[in-house]
Amino acid sequence: MATRIAYSPCPNDTFVFHAWAHGLVPGAPELDVTFADIDVTNGMAERGELDVLKVSYAVLPWVLDEYALLPCGGALGRGCGPLVLAREPGLDLAGRTVAVPSDRSTAYLLFRLWARTLPGGGVGEVVVMPFHEIMPAVRDGKVDAGLVIHEARFTYQEYGLHCLADMGEHWEATTGHPIPLGAIIAKRSLGADTLRRLADAARASVRMAWASPSASADYVREHAQEMAPEVAQRHIALYVNDFTEGLGPAGYEAVHTLLSEAAAQNLVPSVPREALTFP
Repeated sequence: MATRIAYSPCPNDTFVFHAWAHGLVPGAPELDVTFADIDVTNGMAERGELDVLKVSYAVLPWVLDEYALLPCGGALGRGCGPLVLAREPGLDLAGRTVAVPSDRSTAYLLFRLWARTLPGGGVGEVVVMPFHEIMPAVRDGKVDAGLVIHEARFTYQEYGLHCLADMGEHWEATTGHPIPLGAIIAKRSLGADTLRRLADAARASVRMAWASPSASADYVREHAQEMAPEVAQRHIALYVNDFTEGLGPAGYEAVHTLLSEAAAQNLVPSVPREALTFP
């Protein structure tokens, strides 16, 4: 039976999983792929759906009893954090409405940690909307500001918007750690041997993508919707890096720090360090 997996149609995920999804990784479990945005996969994880999921690191406190964090395949890095955008530069967010892509996302956690440092202690109303609707909503005055992720880093100027703050810059400046964004998780009930096979397959798929970047080009383009090819390439270059191949000690420490700081602010339940350990 094929392993049921869900990841986003974003270029970094289709680039990473292309080889595995197309049966090109020797000995890897067959995949049955569902494409879904991160807020959808976060909900899937909380409901215990599917075998393997790409989720926000921020959702881990609610799902680690059922799912194990795989040590590879995800998104964690430097200079890749979410941005807060507005129509006018220097906008004071006190009492303002801010759109966010998910209230279970890492972007949202980073935003809340940053907002607590603002004069007056934060912002006004927070509304959740699909990430591709946020920049148009800010541009059209439906909300005062928006928290954006993914390729919006490269395209927000096209909407006439200004960057108020870079959540990644704030995180890196205050902690020194890289930015945890998206994690790959798999059901613990699959067993330790299968979990290791899944991790090995994800790592091999990453390495194959790097070895032959052109092989995944059609797959990436097919699912990147209307994204310009050069934007897709910048997206991949930013979000697929050494931490995708393996979290390593620095990656695990970044994840632990994020969840610990968020728990200290009562934003997520507390997560013991050992819960992040791969079987």
